[in-house]
Amino acid sequence: MKAISAKGTAGCNIGTKMVSSDNSGAKIVKIVSIKRGKGKKGKQGYAKIADWVKVSVKSGDPEMKGKVFDAILIRQKKPYRRLNGERIAFEDNAVALLKDEKGNPKGTQIKGPIAKEIIERWPQVAKIASISY
Repeated sequence: MKAISAKGTAGCNIGTKMVSSDNSGAKIVKIVSIKRGKGKKGKQGYAKIADWVKVSVKSGDPEMKGKVFDAILIRQKKPYRRLNGERIAFEDNAVALLKDEKGNPKGTQIKGPIAKEIIERWPQVAKIASISY
């Protein structure tokens, strides 16, 4: 995974419920684990902006409910700092579901804005986004 040009702040713990912002069929998802997450022994893992997470679908299409998917954290409420000094925070926590390990998105469009750091790390997900901040 490519590094992002921002000082990521721990935004979402394991167990955080958030919105699925794409049109894949899931509405509300819950973080199950953080893939390739770094942490200290005995401390709970957390996800930052542009992190790869495993999510469980809590509500949405009946055939998707209860299934586990890979996803990318595209928005977080907790402010994080960019290298130019500005701080960015969004209205909600949101993810975009992935269909394979290569980072290809499951949906065909993303509702709402995505962070500029997503464009750097996940170009396939950034292609289906309408707005980036």
